[in-house]
Amino acid sequence: MDPAQREYLTPREAAQMLGVSPKTVVRWAAERRIPSLVTLGGHRRFKREEIEHLLQRMSEADESS
Repeated sequence: MDPAQREYLTPREAAQMLGVSPKTVVRWAAERRIPSLVTLGGHRRFKREEIEHLLQRMSEADESS
């Protein structure tokens, strides 16, 4: 399936959307700043909708500052 159509993203895909490193995305998830799921194999996955919402909030914050 095309990554642009998947409902869940890997840390790398989420990081690319947000313009940060994958380690930052994983750290934010550990700090509960970004909701995530942990697979049975122990990997984090991020709901595309949540990442898009965070991206929108980050761009709004940049515009207001």
